[in-house]
Amino acid sequence: MLPRTSLPCPTAYKAKHQSYQLNLADGPPPKPLPAEEAAMHAQVSNHGNKGGQMTLVQVLVGIFLYVNCLMIFTFLNKAVFREDTRYILFAQSLFVDSALMVLTDMLMIVNLYQYRIHMIPCIIVCTIATIFTICTPLTLVAMCLERYVAICMPLRHADISTSRNRCFGFLFIWGISSIAPLFTLIAYLFVVPPGALFSYALCSAEVMMGEEWQAQTRAIILQILFLFMIIIIVFTYIKIMIAARAASSENKKSTNKSLRTVLLHAFQLFLCIVNFLTPYIEMPFWKVDFLVFHNVRFSNFILFVIAPRCLSPLIYGLRDEKFVLFLKHNAMCGLTAFCQLYSMKGK
Repeated sequence: MLPRTSLPCPTAYKAKHQSYQLNLADGPPPKPLPAEEAAMHAQVSNHGNKGGQMTLVQVLVGIFLYVNCLMIFTFLNKAVFREDTRYILFAQSLFVDSALMVLTDMLMIVNLYQYRIHMIPCIIVCTIATIFTICTPLTLVAMCLERYVAICMPLRHADISTSRNRCFGFLFIWGISSIAPLFTLIAYLFVVPPGALFSYALCSAEVMMGEEWQAQTRAIILQILFLFMIIIIVFTYIKIMIAARAASSENKKSTNKSLRTVLLHAFQLFLCIVNFLTPYIEMPFWKVDFLVFHNVRFSNFILFVIAPRCLSPLIYGLRDEKFVLFLKHNAMCGLTAFCQLYSMKGK
């Protein structure tokens, strides 16, 4: 079963999900119900399918991390990128997405093999992963605002994009990203039964949702947050579109490119929002068949966790002529060094 960093599931779905947890403080686990026992046998019989899914995920994650690491190295290797707000935000998105992908992939492997871990490290990992999950769309919004300032207020762009303002911007992004996860953590510690922190469980975000009001409050916080993000992206798109129509032929190419960038960021944000709603999509399949539920959850993981984070390198890395020039140089140097090392070992 794949880990979740999204909105908590409805009560019935969450209760069934937590039936697989093992609490050492409560003694041996109860005997599963016939439906749950059948689901477990179906899960075991589907081991070969899981192996194929695991291989696919590891290949995608490996390619994703290689491209991201190469882009991060390119960013750190050139001072011209380290001084530009646009590329700094891009580098943050690469770092956040890479860290989130490592954590999510690790949790997926642990859950796939039904390995129960201690609740304290589980809580820490889930909290950090949720912060990263929310930080990604907030960084996308910041990128759209940067393009809006660059296109609609070019004379003020240098005054606004200062080191001090960048620091305030990053503190704001990380602070807002931490509101919902910290609320979930504090609420869980407030309602957690005695001894539960020293138990072992299949690690996912749902284990921190002990009460319905926690899920509802967290959902309200995220809905308000995403509503503001949608409003900002729509505002920047309209403003840049107006600027594109009024731009001269010399600036029209750059303006239209920024317009497409904002549109792609809006699509990324849409995928991120759907990721927070996937538990409600998956719940009906749990009631029908466990294998179907597992396959739907795996598909959601590919479409709404991996796919949105593969778009950032395409939007900024491979569409930016200046950045892709240095990226190709670093990639070719790495390939040449690898070939030389391989030839030396062959001799």
